[in-house]
Amino acid sequence: MSPLTNLDLDTLRTLSVAHDLGGLAQAAERLGRTPSAISLQMKRLQDDLATPLFRKHGRGLALTEAGEVALTYARRMLALNDELLDTMQGANLAGHIRIGCPQDFAPILPSVLSHFALLYPRMQIELRIEGNAALADAVEKSQIDLAVVIGHEDRSSAQKVGELELVWIASSTFTPSPDEPLPLAVLGPQCAFRKCAIHHLEATNKPHRIAANSPSLDGLWAALLGGLGITARTVMNLPDGLVSAGSLHNLPSLGFLPVTLHRNAQSSGVATERMASLLTTALASLPLVSKKVAGQKVASQKSKAPRKTPRQAAAQLTEHSQKA
Repeated sequence: MSPLTNLDLDTLRTLSVAHDLGGLAQAAERLGRTPSAISLQMKRLQDDLATPLFRKHGRGLALTEAGEVALTYARRMLALNDELLDTMQGANLAGHIRIGCPQDFAPILPSVLSHFALLYPRMQIELRIEGNAALADAVEKSQIDLAVVIGHEDRSSAQKVGELELVWIASSTFTPSPDEPLPLAVLGPQCAFRKCAIHHLEATNKPHRIAANSPSLDGLWAALLGGLGITARTVMNLPDGLVSAGSLHNLPSLGFLPVTLHRNAQSSGVATERMASLLTTALASLPLVSKKVAGQKVASQKSKAPRKTPRQAAAQLTEHSQKA
């Protein structure tokens, strides 16, 4: 039997999608195939590579070390494939794409938009910087095609791509009075950060009041710098003069909020998919965004040992196979 010289890119894409979405069933739904067809693809990939890629992990599957190596190379191969197609086809693709982002993530947009414009120079981009609830609503109402959102993971349009740790934030000179309700500075009633703060305060029976309310992040920062109260948020883009901590002034820890990518079900096409990919990649590069995915069934293998490069891991696997 002659040695295999080419891997099927479609199968490698299935592996990547299954890992990103947390399971083979989710990949089947996204790719419009049956779960049995997806399972068969993964079996063929294991046969082609002549090594197990999956192992049992609770009720689902996890990647073996060989699976981690295969996934890393698969992503690189798919990225080159997609970039080649985008470069060749995107130059003549014209149209309109509408995306949304909260002010927290606005700093990732310049590089995303620049990369997208190089691939699709004739595409017109409509950009919205709004609150998270407004963006999630806009996707559901088909007013925009894609949106990065903090929270709102229960929406049908949402795909969880990471998590953000929440902290308490106040002026460095702010000191709450122990005899009075805790003054809060917040955004509007639909703000996920506001809801989370109030939930944790009520759960610990901590008296509180709304001392300042603003529809904009700039207004919120001004209220905090003015010493009007304390707020819950992430440390992203924190102005000078503010301090933050998970339990600032002995307040309860706030935990995490999911980062979600929302897609309009009516929007499709290579440009939309590429924009979604660019946004997800940009989010993953942020050090504050943890890439945990709840309920993940195709999990990465965890190890306390230092992470190997793909080439080192592949060399070790080859050594093991030669000893076997």
